[in-house]
Amino acid sequence: MALKRGTPLPSFLLYFISYTYYRNIMSEGDSVGESVHGKPSVVFRFFSRFGQIYQSFLDRSTPYAAVRWAMTLSLSLIYMIRVYILQGWYIVTYALGIYHLNLFIAFLSPKVDPSLMEDSDEGPSLPTKQNEEFRPFIRRLPEFKFWHSATKGVVVAMGCTFFDAFNVPVFWPILVMYFIMLFCITMKRQIKHMIKYRYIPFTHGKRKYKGKEEPAPGKPFSS
Repeated sequence: MALKRGTPLPSFLLYFISYTYYRNIMSEGDSVGESVHGKPSVVFRFFSRFGQIYQSFLDRSTPYAAVRWAMTLSLSLIYMIRVYILQGWYIVTYALGIYHLNLFIAFLSPKVDPSLMEDSDEGPSLPTKQNEEFRPFIRRLPEFKFWHSATKGVVVAMGCTFFDAFNVPVFWPILVMYFIMLFCITMKRQIKHMIKYRYIPFTHGKRKYKGKEEPAPGKPFSS
């Protein structure tokens, strides 16, 4: 039976239409939520996989210190050649030098500052006498983190050379003079600190003490 214009719909038909619309909305919401929350996006999976590969590479390269530093020095040489050819980005190079200097000072510094421990008997301290127990030098910045941060600094500086916004015009000899002065002052202060608290920022292994030589077989003991 056809309904005339203006005639209200039956209640059961209104209920059916509302129920169908509600089910469609809920099913679409569940599918969207599953795609967003249930399964990770393609970008997230890409960066997650890339992070796993990168961390695996770092873990495998840990024992090869010489190879790692050779790669970093080669990358630094490429960066310096690029800056020399382009004749620019001196501010970026100056900032890179200051960053590497801070990393180097942290590499040479002990994890616990002796000046903070000289009036306290708590915590480990550096040996100052030959008869004291051997304690390895613990750095504030370990070698691997030093290399990793230095390499990332060179990569970031290399990336900055592709953008003219970082090419600030400056008289580069002034920056060289500032860096040399800062390097000399910083290293002088670090050497004084090493002399004052009598420590060397390099450990070549535990000292071995030789015992008394055992007499050869058949050789009489000396009285």
